[in-house]
Amino acid sequence: MKELKAQKSSAFEYLYDNYSAAIYGVIVRIVKSEEVAQEVLHDVFMKAWKNINAYSAEKGRLYTWLVNISRNASIDKLRSKEIKKTGKTDSVSDNVHTIDNANSTELSIDGIGLEKVLDKLSDELRFVIDQMYFKGYTQTEISEEFDIPLGTVKTRARTAMRTLRELLL
Repeated sequence: MKELKAQKSSAFEYLYDNYSAAIYGVIVRIVKSEEVAQEVLHDVFMKAWKNINAYSAEKGRLYTWLVNISRNASIDKLRSKEIKKTGKTDSVSDNVHTIDNANSTELSIDGIGLEKVLDKLSDELRFVIDQMYFKGYTQTEISEEFDIPLGTVKTRARTAMRTLRELLL
C-alpha cells in the first residue's frame, strides 16, 4: 500500500497483475461486451491509481474497493449515451458472441471463490446481490422490475452485505 500511495509503477503492475482478471470478470458480467469491458477495466485501474489515497484499509479490503469502483464504472458506462446508441445497432452475431462468452466469465468469478461464498446466502439475499452487483440494477430498478417493495430490497441488500462481511472476515 505504501508503494501504491507513493505512485510507484511496480506497485501498479502488481495491482493490475493480481486483480485485473477478477475485476474484468465482474465488469463483463455487467456490460456484457468484451470490448466495452476492456475499456471499463482500463478506466477502473486509472481511477484506482489516481484515487489510491481515498482507499482506507479500515473500511474494507482493497479488492472490495476495486469491485465497487468497477461496478459503478460499469453501470455508468451502460447508462451512457454512447452505449445506448450502440445498443440499438448491435447485430445478432454480437449478442450470440456475448452469450457464448458468459460461461468463461462465470469461471473467472468462480475462480476467486466468490460463488462459494454467495452460495451461503439465502436465495432472496443472493438474488438481490446478483441483480445489484453482477447485473447492474439499482435498488429502485430491482424493486420496480421484480415487484419487490423498495424497503425490502434495501433490507435484503444490507443483510446480505453484513452476512458476506462476516463470512469473509
